[in-house]
Amino acid sequence: MMTDILGNLKKAIIEYDPDSAADWARKAVDEQIDPLKIFDVLTTSLRQVGDAFGRGELFLPELIAAAQAMEAATPVITEELKKRDLKREPLGTVVIGTVLGDIHTIGKAMVSRLLTAEGFTVHDLGVNISAEAFIKAVRDYKPNILAMSALLTTTAPEQAKVINALQDAGIRDKVKVMVGGGAITQEFAQSIGADGYDPTAPGAVGLAKRLIGK
Repeated sequence: MMTDILGNLKKAIIEYDPDSAADWARKAVDEQIDPLKIFDVLTTSLRQVGDAFGRGELFLPELIAAAQAMEAATPVITEELKKRDLKREPLGTVVIGTVLGDIHTIGKAMVSRLLTAEGFTVHDLGVNISAEAFIKAVRDYKPNILAMSALLTTTAPEQAKVINALQDAGIRDKVKVMVGGGAITQEFAQSIGADGYDPTAPGAVGLAKRLIGK
């Protein structure tokens, strides 16, 4: 029974069916399946889709749809964790946002979803975030990683401004900085002193894990 339920839950994720994903998550809870095991299925299913995207076998709309299916199931499992007083041990903490002057959100939101699915605690600041707001968030949340997105060549320099602000505040060595977005290249990331760059959302998750040694 458990194998069938979890198999159908996985199928719902990889077939981008949020209603079915939520239904199978509820059935898993009703059958008293360990909610941590259910989370593992959600994570591995979304990772499977992300890996296919990384190989060029799927496209961004499909990756987004799979993440939405997972998000439909997640509240059901989260509520069960609370009832059982269980905690999913976080992999690490990430503060993420799109830099000042840039209101593009799709790529940043996708990275946030995949990081959350992988087990990171993610504080998504949103878009059009100033250097001062990034610094405050790093101080408040004490993350392992600060992730910044910039899709415009005119806003890419804001990433350098934030890194310089971290240095001025004396906290640059307290956090790893990863950057991405359509305007960013590996060469640019290196030139501004970022710790890492990846052009894709699944790749960003792998980078985040490497940056914290996971």
